[in-house]
Amino acid sequence: MKGNRVLVTGGAGFIGSNLANSLAEANQVTVVDDGYLGTPENLHDDVEYVEASVTDDDLPTDVDVLFHLAALSSYAMHEEDPARGARVNVEGFVNTVEQARHDGCETVVYATTSSIYGNRTEPSPETMAVEANTGYEASKLARERYAEYFHNFHDMTLAGLRYFSVYQGYGGSEGHKGEYANVIAQFAEDMANGDQPELYGDGEQTRDFTHVDDVVRATALAADHELQGVYNVGTGEQHSFLHVVDLINTQLGTDVEPAFVENPIPEDVYVHDTLADYSRFHEATGWEPEIDLEAGIERVCSEYVE
Repeated sequence: MKGNRVLVTGGAGFIGSNLANSLAEANQVTVVDDGYLGTPENLHDDVEYVEASVTDDDLPTDVDVLFHLAALSSYAMHEEDPARGARVNVEGFVNTVEQARHDGCETVVYATTSSIYGNRTEPSPETMAVEANTGYEASKLARERYAEYFHNFHDMTLAGLRYFSVYQGYGGSEGHKGEYANVIAQFAEDMANGDQPELYGDGEQTRDFTHVDDVVRATALAADHELQGVYNVGTGEQHSFLHVVDLINTQLGTDVEPAFVENPIPEDVYVHDTLADYSRFHEATGWEPEIDLEAGIERVCSEYVE
């Protein structure tokens, strides 16, 4: 992307700030964030920061492209206050897109979730049946339905990206998030400080871990191609939490054993395994993941290794 006016909601958070900083190299970028999961310290000086909620009026939506990443982004946040989760994730989406539409913006890229696929050891295509088992998943599915409405009724293009387990280290943009940071960042921080990382159950659960740099490239490409519909963004590979711990030990030169703890999330809603089928997105944009897990964890651990 070059020469566009861009708004990134949730743009001071983890994925949002990485996206905003990258886009600002060749675009005019404004960020909206309420400071709950983000901090302006994540942003480069050439990114304009506006402290506001996506449920507010008069958002700075006079832009060419809207990237809507703002969300309450965990199961726990929604179970603590389901109404707030719906306000931010659903009402905030509709409110922001509607303001952008009135300001003439026709291209939207938004974050949905891969959690709706449930437990999968086979690749998950966008065409498979999905269901909402948590408030978080329900809110993201609602976004997808409202995106259909904006496309069918208002002729906008809205690409919903189902991200798979995005990660980066605390040296990126998640140092302030603590327990809400991605698990690889949490494990690396614990182990670098000699603490045992806590693994739910036996640690054999798997994720399709996708480095944030690959996610940023994918998100920009979705706007460049003015995609419509939902697309998976993942690597097509899955790795267990135990394997992640082994890789971190190798990079840090440590031998820290994990601590196995009871899973606080009910088993009937806990997603044990994820795996992306990203072929639809590849066919539309040519995107391929470039950073495998070993290289990604090397980047995560580099801040701890002299």
